[in-house]
Amino acid sequence: MSSSSGNKLRVIFLDVGQGASQLLISPSGRTMLVDAGNNNMEQQMLDYLRQFGVDRIDIMVGTHPDADHIGGLDAVIDHHEIGAIYMPKIQSNTKTFESLLQSIRSKGLKVKSARSGLSLDWDDEVKVEMLAPVEISDDSNNMSAVLKVSYGGTSFLLTGDAERESEKAMMASGKDLRADVLLVGHHGSKSSTSLSFLQQVSPKFAVIQVGDNSYGHPKQEILNRLNKNGVEVYRNDLQGTIEIASDGQNYEITTER
Repeated sequence: MSSSSGNKLRVIFLDVGQGASQLLISPSGRTMLVDAGNNNMEQQMLDYLRQFGVDRIDIMVGTHPDADHIGGLDAVIDHHEIGAIYMPKIQSNTKTFESLLQSIRSKGLKVKSARSGLSLDWDDEVKVEMLAPVEISDDSNNMSAVLKVSYGGTSFLLTGDAERESEKAMMASGKDLRADVLLVGHHGSKSSTSLSFLQQVSPKFAVIQVGDNSYGHPKQEILNRLNKNGVEVYRNDLQGTIEIASDGQNYEITTER
């Protein structure tokens, strides 16, 4: 992987197996971590951060309480300096969620509520907007924090496990959903990436964060839909960690394999 960051925004889709984690490094070297894979990925996450030279996380986002998204966050909090942490207002009574809250408390951090309409103060040159959750839902996937990250003329949409209900709410909110790079919702499950949402986002590239799983992710139907709409697809299970770096105009994509 190239480490020539310079004036680039780097969005790294870490290979955490069947789970999700994105590490963002801004042109000025600020960091954002969105999710951190499952509980068994804690050491792997610490190794990744060391590999990418990250010792502080300026903004951390736990998109929603599912273990395969927040499992590794507690270890990251325990071992690194954290600026701000955002999570949607939805609880979970799992051990995973409890240990995350425990780590947050031990560090004296205050969780900020992830919701549509927020602009995150991260890097002067990069715009980070939260597009979801728009509505309150008792379904944790549909409470997923969704981020749109724009740098110059380039943009990324990171969707967590947002499903059709949340996609509809985002479309109805009138926000500009267009993005060149789409993190495919819910690991390529049929419950996400509805045709109307995909057409509004109109991505050139899509990343599916997926590993060995019994759910049949990514679903063939979703792969066909992406293909029909001319989207170039990258997958962690086939290519390992995927980095998409932008200089504000062009993208440079590197894969582990």
